[in-house]
Amino acid sequence: MSVIEVRGLKKSFGALEVLRGIDLTVEAGERIAIIGGSGCGKSIFLRCLELLEVPDGGKIFIDGEEITAPNVDIDRVRRKLGMVWQRFNLFKHMNVMENLTVAPIKLLGMTPDDARQKAMELLAQVGLTSKADTFPEVLSGGQQQRIAICRSLMMNPKVILFDEPTSALDPTMVGEVLAVIRMLAKHDLTMLIVTHEMNFAREVADRVLFFADGVIYEQGTPAEIFDAPKRPKTVAFIHKQKYFSHEISERAFDLPAMQGGIQSFAEKYGLSARRTNRLQLCCEELIYEMLNNACEDAVKISLDVTYAEIDNSVEITLTCAGKPFNPLDRDFDADIDEDNLGATILHNLAQNYSHEYSDGVNRINFSLA
Repeated sequence: MSVIEVRGLKKSFGALEVLRGIDLTVEAGERIAIIGGSGCGKSIFLRCLELLEVPDGGKIFIDGEEITAPNVDIDRVRRKLGMVWQRFNLFKHMNVMENLTVAPIKLLGMTPDDARQKAMELLAQVGLTSKADTFPEVLSGGQQQRIAICRSLMMNPKVILFDEPTSALDPTMVGEVLAVIRMLAKHDLTMLIVTHEMNFAREVADRVLFFADGVIYEQGTPAEIFDAPKRPKTVAFIHKQKYFSHEISERAFDLPAMQGGIQSFAEKYGLSARRTNRLQLCCEELIYEMLNNACEDAVKISLDVTYAEIDNSVEITLTCAGKPFNPLDRDFDADIDEDNLGATILHNLAQNYSHEYSDGVNRINFSLA
């Protein structure tokens, strides 16, 4: 039997539809990493699993029990789910030992001696036995998060939900928290981890979910998602791609506005002046080549520039409705040809060049040298 089953989960805030129909089954012992851009609904999804956010539609089953059913005892069900927050949420008026033992004593009926013994065992696992009587305010962020993980484990949960457990930490403290989660992963504990640490997700997860457009946009093994993503938005996210787009609908288009947009885009992402000039030159010459040779009465040209931070590459894609025309499919002097200057420039600056013509549209794609 699955530990978690989600069917058609929906959640909106006013007119903003955050989750548009999430379906997911989580088996016992699975370690699932959830990735995606800011605002894609990752954290809201975890909060819905605990009913900290009440879904607008769909069903959630925890250990076979529907928690979205009327009159469910949600407090009882929540004991099966541990939650580790971005900002720890330790009780500031309690010391570490009290933070760890208050819930199992009050909710599970554990004796104080048994609770303290278990707490010390967990603190030993995360290297913090000396902090048992310390208050949270004097602990580092990394230490507080390790305590928060121990507190979750004190309730013997079937599943632990991690909501970006390192996002509030100083970079020097991230490693100590990730090390604890790696340790838990070796014990076959079921975990759902919202994270922006891609290398960590690759290492720990059995399955990776990429959230976009309010749905699980793509999922697969770490190798499938990180090495061979299939869908466009997954590719863009994994490769850290940034986009510039420009539409042209008339021959007398605003060239300075387009070049200014390219300049701003290039400066924002740190392209060198030389590379920016090459990019502007390629785009200008390619557009005029198509205007003069492919466009008929109507002008419909789309220019897309993609910059990938991961390998510092720049890719240019242009689509143009009209007659079939390939600027490089003709005889010209590749060194210098004033009669075919646009083709000469493209030949010298374009790598992996391709041209296709289908349904009345030219599509040209290449990488900038």
